[in-house]
Amino acid sequence: MLGAICGDIAGSVYEFHNIKRVLLEEDLIQGGARFTDDSAMTLAVAVGLKNGLQSCGKRTGFTAEDEKIIREEVQKSLRLYGHRYPRAGYGAAFCGWLYTEVPKPYNSWGNGSAMRAAYAGWAAQTLEDAELLGRFSAEVTHNHPEGIKGAVAVSGGIFTLLHSEGENVAARKEELTRYEARHYDLNFTLDEIRPYYCFDVSCQGSVPQAIRAFLEGGSYSEVIALAISIGGDSDTIAAIAGSLAEAVYPIPTQLRERALARLDDSFKRELKDAVDFLK
Repeated sequence: MLGAICGDIAGSVYEFHNIKRVLLEEDLIQGGARFTDDSAMTLAVAVGLKNGLQSCGKRTGFTAEDEKIIREEVQKSLRLYGHRYPRAGYGAAFCGWLYTEVPKPYNSWGNGSAMRAAYAGWAAQTLEDAELLGRFSAEVTHNHPEGIKGAVAVSGGIFTLLHSEGENVAARKEELTRYEARHYDLNFTLDEIRPYYCFDVSCQGSVPQAIRAFLEGGSYSEVIALAISIGGDSDTIAAIAGSLAEAVYPIPTQLRERALARLDDSFKRELKDAVDFLK
């Protein structure tokens, strides 16, 4: 999940001050960079899924009752962390959901479902489970088909990369491309769209771009820099691209340290607990 969090923090200063150039690694996560709702909700989904899986006592073979438990734990966790980090930069619809007495999904197709889905890909035992957990992470709020698809594309994509039979990164990316083609048209390059790409908070208008950034990058840092370079919803695109990149590329030590320095102790402890659960 740190892949998503580093991407979020790196992109945070460019979300409303877009750039159209590729940053150097040493320029990522500097100055006023901070974690936003992307990181807070990535942790929230992780804790919710972890708690749900613990309550079920299993990691696969879910029954209808298991699914109900996992959804409830994800919803509870999203609300817990949303209230813990109230100024993280949530959208208006999510804020309404966060503070309503009886929360219900609000048919969102926004990229918030995709930005927070990383843990589902790491926790899954099968591709079917990855897609199922990705769906659970989304549909408590983002139950529009596009919102669900964005989360599934991320969780299933991460699982595909982690369990690819490819002998090298190029082969694993080819396998990912075949998988993601079920969800999105990826027949474009970042160079082609960079001049005109603009702010788009929809899954369909930002998840494919994040996937392309991962496919075109040759290292974790380059993936993040490419994601930021097209402009738009920079922190979210970089978070999604970073969540994919972490599955194949190491996060540079200095970049990791700069990101961790921006997280409070509770955040880091709970992040570690969620990761340790998967070992």
